[in-house]
Amino acid sequence: MAKTKQFKTESQKLLDLMINSIYTHKEIFLRELISNASDAIDKRHYLALTNADLMTDYEILIDLDEEKRIITISDNGIGFTESELVNNLGTIARSGSKEFSESLDKADIEIIGQFGVGFYSAFMVSKKVTVITKSVNSNDAFKWVSTGTSTYTISNTEKEEAGTKIILELRDNNEDTEENYDQYISEFTIKDLVKKYSDYVRYPIKMDITKYDYPEDKEKEPIVYKELETLNSMIPLWKKNKSEITEDEYTDFYKHQFNDYTEPLIVIHTKVEGKTTYTSLLFIPKKAPFDLYSEKYEKGLQLYSKGVFIEDKNKELIPDFFRFVKGLVDSSDLTLNLSREMLQRDPKLKKIAKTIKKKIKSELEKMQKNERELYNEFYGIYGVNLKYGIYEGYGVNKELLQDLIMFKTTSSDDYVTLKEYIENKKDDQKHIYYATGKTKEAILALPQMDLLKEKDYEVLLFNDDIDEFMVNILMKYGDLEFKSVAQGDLDLIDKKEDKKLDKLSEDKKSLLEALKEGLDDKVSEVKLSKRLKESPVCLVSGEGLSMEMEKVLQNMPTGKDAKATKILEINPSHELFKTLEKVYENNPEKVKDYAKILYNQALLIEGLPLENPSEFSELMVALMIDLNK
Repeated sequence: MAKTKQFKTESQKLLDLMINSIYTHKEIFLRELISNASDAIDKRHYLALTNADLMTDYEILIDLDEEKRIITISDNGIGFTESELVNNLGTIARSGSKEFSESLDKADIEIIGQFGVGFYSAFMVSKKVTVITKSVNSNDAFKWVSTGTSTYTISNTEKEEAGTKIILELRDNNEDTEENYDQYISEFTIKDLVKKYSDYVRYPIKMDITKYDYPEDKEKEPIVYKELETLNSMIPLWKKNKSEITEDEYTDFYKHQFNDYTEPLIVIHTKVEGKTTYTSLLFIPKKAPFDLYSEKYEKGLQLYSKGVFIEDKNKELIPDFFRFVKGLVDSSDLTLNLSREMLQRDPKLKKIAKTIKKKIKSELEKMQKNERELYNEFYGIYGVNLKYGIYEGYGVNKELLQDLIMFKTTSSDDYVTLKEYIENKKDDQKHIYYATGKTKEAILALPQMDLLKEKDYEVLLFNDDIDEFMVNILMKYGDLEFKSVAQGDLDLIDKKEDKKLDKLSEDKKSLLEALKEGLDDKVSEVKLSKRLKESPVCLVSGEGLSMEMEKVLQNMPTGKDAKATKILEINPSHELFKTLEKVYENNPEKVKDYAKILYNQALLIEGLPLENPSEFSELMVALMIDLNK
């Protein structure tokens, strides 16, 4: 006789929450029920280690009845006694797996768990659920039935073998909400869902699949029959020992799993055991995704729990500066609150993410040291990401990343690390010098490079927009500070020459003031240069915002008003300076026109737009006419 019982939670509202709100997609029900079946087999197998009579050929069976719209999922696991049915299926959010695991001394037993909440996902697609079960510890079998309301019934029944059979009577299709439940009795859909979510469950998941035997006579109809097939591959590649996996197997897995037609550039396969146990299989693509730097790009690693797929792109597992890394993490230690989808703020997830971050860094350092050509290829594709990583978060990751970044230099067309740069520097060199430009040729042509070229100092080439922003976060490497060739004092001349220039600047103060007056507020100062040797004039910036940063910011919607403090420097050893002295002596007002011409020439050299092209053109024409008089 059936016994009607109330759910111990007593709350229909809570049951509705379990059925309708916890899971993102209704298709998850199959994953949950298969995981519970795998869990039940795990328990039986563990007991069979000390009781050989319980050993059997473990399997999970799926049966589809299209006419009656019924899905049946069966396992030959541990099964339920009547009290276990009441305690585990009668109490929402209670996990029999958790209690079973806690009762064992063996710490490394693998149980997917969560039988309780996961089971109730069945009601997302079912109007009625029937559970027929027999425990390995009892001769009695029981039937549990519920329509997902506030009650359920339990009655005695017949079942020959131990295990559990879950029978789902599908909900009616709903035209208003466009819910099509018929899709779940489609062989194709079930095969697809098993492949997607449960491919690596370690027990065979079997189902009768429709087959067609085509006769030689094409006019005859094919013979249609059913054949039992195993739908899952069972053994995840990442669960194998690295020594057993070939390079081709890694490549094939990567291409299939992440829909890429090229082989990966780097493979990082790690198994970690300890307080947090997990396996990770990571890949760095040979080609960057076309949308890697767009807002639409979604970073993240696939997340599994004991081979069961949980989430496609978990963003917490990978930092932004490694966003190009693809791969997966499989851990049995994560707290899957309420459902396997809801990780919330699991501290173990953060520990895994931290370890993965360090592992990627370690592998990149190893490659940089031992496979430099490969690392150069990697850096040419993804180096900008590492630079952004240093810049973001006010430099929180600069210690982690500073040894991974590299630059081409005025002395080398190959990349050099900051450590290598310092090892190669001149003995008397006080700073790490850098210059910004689109190409090496453009940088070498900069007037600000005169003195550095004369001293044969190696200068880092900054070719990416992020470079100057990044270096403002780094500030120094080791004991040496970074110094822009176009900003501030380069500190390159000796004290004697420095005093000589200071005295000349004082003597020519009125000329320099006249030149500045001719430029209004375009520059903060006109001064004699301590960096120019061959070039007549140049523009440099004061402390703070550089001219290169100004260019970048002004190309952004919010940076239109960004302005660098500009200083016009004149070479006191150049013939031009003597000309300016003569012009100032003969016509002090005329020197202001010369100042405007020099300023605009300096802007052109820097790649900055002319503020008034027409005025510049008129002044140049007037100068040529004067020279012809």
